[in-house]
Amino acid sequence: MGLGILQHYTIEPADLEATKDFYVDVLGLDVGERPPLGFPGYWLYSGGVATVHLLGPRAPRAGITVRPPGMKLEHTGRLDHIAFAATGLAGVRARIRQHDVPFREQVLPRLGATQLFLHDPDGVGVEINFPPEETGT
Repeated sequence: MGLGILQHYTIEPADLEATKDFYVDVLGLDVGERPPLGFPGYWLYSGGVATVHLLGPRAPRAGITVRPPGMKLEHTGRLDHIAFAATGLAGVRARIRQHDVPFREQVLPRLGATQLFLHDPDGVGVEINFPPEETGT
């Protein structure tokens, strides 16, 4: 049995609404269907897939995954960034600038693909990858 595609990632933001607004307004994800889980949150969709899950306040405040006995971690680790494939480089770049979100842009050597790097309100890194044919737009 092997792993399949990444289904989603989950963030427990300090400010649920600000983080939702970032992913919707800046990155263009859509708020979509979410089961009644008994606490606030959002499922944000990319290409029809619930890619980003946001967890709101809940009691008791426990993580979704259960750690084995004796494993004492204050957080879920050293996540650096999440990456999205995208199209429409010029439009995405303009949208990010419109919201005054700082970003860094680079073109991958040899591959010619353009990457944009930015951070959400909680400091989670977001990488957006565009195909080489959009570089220079």
